[in-house]
This record gives sequence, structure tokens and C-alpha cells, in this order.
Amino acid sequence: MSEITRNESNFIGYEYKDITVKRKMESVYTDGYNNFGWTLEGTSTSVQNVGSVTIKFKRDRKIRNKVELTRLQRQFDAAVAEIETLESSKVIGASVVAYVIGVIGTSFMAGSVFANQADMLPLSIILAVPGFVGWIIPYFLFSSISKKKTNKVAPLIDQKFDKIYEVCEKANALLGK
Repeated sequence: MSEITRNESNFIGYEYKDITVKRKMESVYTDGYNNFGWTLEGTSTSVQNVGSVTIKFKRDRKIRNKVELTRLQRQFDAAVAEIETLESSKVIGASVVAYVIGVIGTSFMAGSVFANQADMLPLSIILAVPGFVGWIIPYFLFSSISKKKTNKVAPLIDQKFDKIYEVCEKANALLGK
């Protein structure tokens, strides 16, 4: 009978959480969630999203300070989402500019081809020059714009990482590790 009582007192009920994240943010989540009482169960490649990974966690259902830990975990998740948004903003604007100029260059090249088909060789050459420029310039514009945006966004990303570390520190203190 005492063995049954001892087994009942050793019972731990777990709650489970699966999250799908970008592969480059996997270590941030793995390290961060540990501070909220979650233990890593395993990882697997995500079938739905290429470049993503599904991380499986578990934690004790009767963990101390669960409400406060959950609140801090939401702050952590929000900060990581903001970092991902800032990271993607580095290339989105540069991509739009490069694509638009590439399409304009393609339009000039199409005009050049049609002028050539109509036996208007001088007009074809005149239209081909901005066409080729419209195909070459986007690469350099993309590089320049993305570097400028990266320099502007890098301090903001660092601030978000500082916030993540601060939240994890508070959560770890609540766990009493």
C-alpha cells in the first residue's frame, strides 16, 4: 500500500506545446522556452513550411508562478515575432524596387523586339539600351537598399534581443533555478 502512495506522490502531469518556427530561430526558442519551465522533447522538420522546424516541449502542469510565466512567455513570443518582421523588412523594400525596375527594363526590351520585327532597327537599338540597363541595375539597387535597411534595422533587432534576454531572466528567477 505504501508503494502505491509513493507512486501517486511522484506523478507529474505534463502539458505539451508544439511550435513551428523558422530554422534560424530554432535556438532562440529552444533556449528561451527553457526559462519558462518548458523542457525540449524533440524537433522535426516541418512538412508544411520549407525552412521551418517543429519543436516539441513539455512542462509540469503544476509549475509555480504559471500565470506570470505565461504572461512573460507571451512577451517573449511577441519580441521574437517582431525580430522576424524586422529581419524580413531588410529585403522586402529592396526586392520591390528591384522587381519594378526589372519589369520596366523588360518592357523596354519587349518594345525593342517589336521594333526589330517591324524593321525599325534604330528604334530597336534605342529601346534595347534602357532594357539592358533595367536588367543590370536591379542587382546593384537591391544590394545598396538592403545594406542601408540592414544598418537602420540592426539596432532595433539588438534592442529586441535585449528585451528577450530580460524577459527570460525574469522568468528564470520565477522558476527559482
